[in-house]
Amino acid sequence: MPLKNPKELPKIPKTRKKKAQAALEAIPEKKDDKLEYNCSSFFYFDETTNSQKFIFRIETIAEFTSFAYEVAIDQIIEGREFYFVLMGLKARPNMVPKVQPAITDLPFDGLVGEYTIHIVKQDGAINSATYKINLFTKQIEILEEFQPKKKNNRMFCSFSVDEELFSFSK
Repeated sequence: MPLKNPKELPKIPKTRKKKAQAALEAIPEKKDDKLEYNCSSFFYFDETTNSQKFIFRIETIAEFTSFAYEVAIDQIIEGREFYFVLMGLKARPNMVPKVQPAITDLPFDGLVGEYTIHIVKQDGAINSATYKINLFTKQIEILEEFQPKKKNNRMFCSFSVDEELFSFSK
């Protein structure tokens, strides 16, 4: 087809977008347990919006030297169950390189009570934890960490409460 006077437009293939729902239904390959991620939680007071937030911070265990990355996450929220599907890493602008893990903060307003958090990898592995959140007494408690029953499921994520990062209005 000549490029000077084309009679029809060339067809460009569409790229596939990974879907979060497909990761929930996938069956992972059999692998050994290896910690790759940490999901920490804390209260944070946002001074720009003057509101109290609850943050889930998902970060890699591995640290990167040359580039700053963030973890790309798709969220599926079903009542009191949150599914955070790890979609990969995205590069962030970084003026001064330093050694740091890939970090993403997921802010939420008005969480009070018990919530179940599911961290889902693209291959289908799921790690979960049940949190008890009480903003009025300023407490976060992890009631249980577990792996849902799924063929070849493995441990890849730890859960923690980071009280050093707590911030409240004055």
